[in-house]
Amino acid sequence: MDRLEAMQMFVRIVETGSFSAVARELGTTQPTISKQLTALEQRVKTKLLNRSTRSLSLTDSGASFYERCKQIIEEVQEAEGALGRLQATLTGTLHLNSSIALGQLFLTPLMLKFQNLYPDLTVELSLNDRIIDLVEEGVDLAVRLGRLADSSLVARRLGSTRRLLCATAGYLEEHGEPRRPEDLSEHNCLLYLYLSSGNEWIFKGADGEIHVRVQGNFKANNAYAIREAVLAGVGIALLPDWMVHDQVDRGEVKPLLPEFATQPLEINAVYPSSRHLSAKVRTLIDFLQTEFAAIPAFSRH
Repeated sequence: MDRLEAMQMFVRIVETGSFSAVARELGTTQPTISKQLTALEQRVKTKLLNRSTRSLSLTDSGASFYERCKQIIEEVQEAEGALGRLQATLTGTLHLNSSIALGQLFLTPLMLKFQNLYPDLTVELSLNDRIIDLVEEGVDLAVRLGRLADSSLVARRLGSTRRLLCATAGYLEEHGEPRRPEDLSEHNCLLYLYLSSGNEWIFKGADGEIHVRVQGNFKANNAYAIREAVLAGVGIALLPDWMVHDQVDRGEVKPLLPEFATQPLEINAVYPSSRHLSAKVRTLIDFLQTEFAAIPAFSRH
């Protein structure tokens, strides 16, 4: 392992707080990572990490060395990025993360198009609805729905999406149709567990915003599961309109309370503020902004 690789390994150990996590990233074993760290400490003639069976912590010298390593790695990446821009190509690996529904319907075809433009680039697309730690997971860029809550992240706006309140005719025949947002408190509302506003649904009427606390007997951490519950007649849901557009056209679900606008969901490309913005990430953000602006579901709000 050369010096730069050793520095990169050390930085990832600090960021993840785990020898095992770094071993998985590098395709090796935990004892090997431990030996390589010991070799690095011998090379710089100082102890960098305090190790115990339960935790890792930086020594004073380790903290200083960590900051210098990050700076050196960023400078190397910038040099490589500058060379890449001169060569008008992108290389290496780019790890993008997003939610399952958005990823399957939109980002997968967009990333295939992006890779076709830059065939020397390897794309890793991870999809899950859980909000992950980008630094710990080694993710270069994430595309997220909703307002940014983590101040350690930088957001670049890609667009926004309208949400549709909907239910099946069967559910409405049995339970009645809500006439005002406040009526939803009497209905079985299907809840997406990772919604930033929790069980509070926000509408806009003639007199301003209306906040409604809803509840129901079905919750899921996946938007597809919520859609399936709606189609099964279980209750009322608030979903991105692109998830139920076809079902509305076929008459399988009915939009509700059209006179009360729902709060749009922002769509942002986010990356850690502490991380250097490489040429490949910058290029991908520009690409996504252009592509999302051409998709009606994300550009009309």
